[in-house]
Amino acid sequence: MSKKYCYLFTEGNANMRELLGGKGANLAEMTNIGLPVPQGFTITTEACTQYYEDGQKINDGIFAEIMEYIEKMESITGKKFGDHENPLLVSVRSGARASMPGMMDTILNLGLNEDVVDVIAKKSNNPRWAWDCYRRFIQMFSNVVMGVDADLFENALTQARLVAGVRVDSELSAEDLQELVETFKGIFSDNVEATLYPELEVADGKPVFPHDPELQLRLAIQAVFGSWMNERACIYRKQHGISDELGTAVNVQAMAFGNKGET
Repeated sequence: MSKKYCYLFTEGNANMRELLGGKGANLAEMTNIGLPVPQGFTITTEACTQYYEDGQKINDGIFAEIMEYIEKMESITGKKFGDHENPLLVSVRSGARASMPGMMDTILNLGLNEDVVDVIAKKSNNPRWAWDCYRRFIQMFSNVVMGVDADLFENALTQARLVAGVRVDSELSAEDLQELVETFKGIFSDNVEATLYPELEVADGKPVFPHDPELQLRLAIQAVFGSWMNERACIYRKQHGISDELGTAVNVQAMAFGNKGET
């Protein structure tokens, strides 16, 4: 492919805002000056433009390049995406040239599934943290990427606290959170229209929460690109004279955890 659609943070700089978006350019610049930024890569605004030219699809060439950059992240971090020994988890963020309302919220902990959550529970010796990461990921992915009503998850979380007899989420046990994960998966299956997402596995006529990290990543990136043309973003651009042709970048970054232990 003649055009380059992905840039490691080490390959960009602050002057590449039009191509890397505001977040991507700043992450690259912070990397350049030696700040301890969790490493990753930016998918360019031109990939977003191509997504719309291709009928709102990520073409095979661009997705192959994205997966090449996942492999580069694996080399940098020493972890592997979807691995059952030392798994790499990532965040996925939008990053337009100018910040605007309506753009997609961040997805954290992407790459988790039933196998990987067991691995990180054992490696960290902290199963509560692992299952909390997974329930948060299901909740974020279902709401932000698939459009499931966030209140359904919040209501289930409230019910879980009542059943467990605790006041705050942090008091839920690993077992409580494991049960909540199953509840959240059920909410996903009951509220996602299978015909809109033919990529998803179907069981008993209902879509199953995606197990494959590569599919999770594809759907999340599509959602970022899709958010560029949502109503709030379009209205904002019209009011501020920003062209619809510019597109948004996507930042894929290794996860850093602030909730892993007491410190």
